[in-house]
Amino acid sequence: MQPSTPPFDERLTAPRSWWLIAFLVGIACALMLLPLGTLPLLAGLVGGTALAAVAVSSYGSARIRVVAGALVAGDARIPVTALGEAEVLDAEEARAWRSYKADTRAFMLLRSYIPTAVRVEITDPQDPTPYAYLSTREPQALVAALTAGRAQSPSAGV
Repeated sequence: MQPSTPPFDERLTAPRSWWLIAFLVGIACALMLLPLGTLPLLAGLVGGTALAAVAVSSYGSARIRVVAGALVAGDARIPVTALGEAEVLDAEEARAWRSYKADTRAFMLLRSYIPTAVRVEITDPQDPTPYAYLSTREPQALVAALTAGRAQSPSAGV
């Protein structure tokens, strides 16, 4: 592995079925403009599909990375020194932690189409966030990267 390559990098892309739905939205827009003629129909097809595709793409652009001594999840950047234990959550546990076990103060990078997740304790006394819930398709790899990142951090033994 190259030194510049992050030990963990995952993009939470939207499922293929969502892209089909985006195309169907374009068809629906085209059909609404059918009475106005061929050009509006084509404009509705292209415009509706493009807008729906942008929405699907932006929702599926969230990334989780462990790089340079930090966990980067979406817009959040948390130093690994401020993280406690990471727990792999299977589909059933993940459902519980995003519903009745959830804390309103928690950071949630939640994608409903990804059944597994990781729950990471946040141990920073200045931060009221108790944990981060991260939807991921590779929970074991994320936990391993976080463990390795904490072991390599300069204040790991403090």
